Amino acid sequence: MSIPSATAGAKAPGSVDDGLLDVLAQIVGAGNLSTADAVREQHGRDESYHPSAPPDAVVFCISTEQVSQVVKACADRRVPVIPFGTGTSLEGHVAALSGGVCIDLSRMDSILTVNAEDMDVTVQAGVRRKALNDYLRDTGLFFPIDPGADASLGGMTATRASGTNAVRYGTMRENVLGLTVVMADGRVIRTSRRARKSAAGYDLTRLLVGSEGTLGVITEVTLRLYGIPEAILAAVCPFPDLESAVNTVILTIQSGIPVARIELLDEAQMDAVNKYSKFDYPVQPTLFFEFHGSDAGVREQVENVKAIAADFGADDFQWATRPEDRTKLWQARHDAYYAAIALRPGCRGIATDVCVPISRLAECILETRKDIDASGLCAPIVGHVGDGNFHIIFVVDPDDAEEMARAADVNERMVMRAIAMDGTCTGEHGVGYGKIDFLTAEHGEALVAMRAIKRALDPLNIMNPGKIVRV
Repeated sequence: MSIPSATAGAKAPGSVDDGLLDVLAQIVGAGNLSTADAVREQHGRDESYHPSAPPDAVVFCISTEQVSQVVKACADRRVPVIPFGTGTSLEGHVAALSGGVCIDLSRMDSILTVNAEDMDVTVQAGVRRKALNDYLRDTGLFFPIDPGADASLGGMTATRASGTNAVRYGTMRENVLGLTVVMADGRVIRTSRRARKSAAGYDLTRLLVGSEGTLGVITEVTLRLYGIPEAILAAVCPFPDLESAVNTVILTIQSGIPVARIELLDEAQMDAVNKYSKFDYPVQPTLFFEFHGSDAGVREQVENVKAIAADFGADDFQWATRPEDRTKLWQARHDAYYAAIALRPGCRGIATDVCVPISRLAECILETRKDIDASGLCAPIVGHVGDGNFHIIFVVDPDDAEEMARAADVNERMVMRAIAMDGTCTGEHGVGYGKIDFLTAEHGEALVAMRAIKRALDPLNIMNPGKIVRV
């Protein structure tokens, strides 16, 4: 968790001079180009603890053609290009480590085509997930991936986002059908058609989902949609201890119960949630559930989960049946980060995550909690445990070097523990440059192949340099 220096990316030889600025102004219009310090600063940071690394200029594009022309102009001068959606990433993804031009895609916010019969939709990259679901409401369809933040769909695709619904609906990897992408030389490609499956050539869609802007700029996304469930029911259930809660999760998943959401909050996080969101739940390890399906199907899921929870000493389910109650409950879960940092006013939050096979989940979480307690740190645990993914939110004083070092040590031990269990250093936050040093331990020689792909598709190393792999 040590903060890499701003020179972590390979320095590109080109620079943003007046000549390039004139070209960019001609492409997007002078009013859509900014070199103002405040705008650059905003576009050089995300929601993480990483320091801002501002680009030299920011352009606001409104079309794939504009993005293509901007990338071509930058490639001609070997100037770095950094895509920007909403800035809600968590591992320094948008930091301009080598300077360059930030392409802000937020104004590319059109929903292009809804194919209700085929249950898919094509959107520009700047469309936000909440806006898409508002637009879809009258169709009886919805897009389920919910990372908490109201992120852009292009950004969610670039970081391979998931979230609370992933246990049932999967991640962006499973729900992106095709992409329009501007490659490093400015060429525009479409990675696939709308067919639900294909065996035609390399799977470029999957390659670019999760590429974090290092291989190209995603400008349009075709997404899989789902029918809005007939019945939705949410519940909160406290457990006598952390092990009982996690074992309930494991047995629920192993039993094949199709829960839509199953979220774990430890005692520290429940204390924070109660204070921040004005709840009065018991300060115990707690699971938040949501069930989707027909009335009969939801009732069956509920009874099965209640029976499993009872075997582990929990039977005090509190139900949220009204939409407004469910919204309040899940908003509290999404606000877990802000609730945690409110425990120590004046401190900052460092959010990190790992993911392990479901059979190793209890062991990984319990060892991590024990490690946190021994360190004396304030670090609540919260997680999308239905798919083996959990987070620590370290609440630390950034001016206390010793405390920051302890947090870094606990984080490194957690990551290496997860990798040793055949897990991953990040289940959903992505790599950026914050977790770049863990990839060697996780992937080994596969990094050679990743670098080869990077060099082949971005030979000048201008696409978000310094992220995922060092070249």
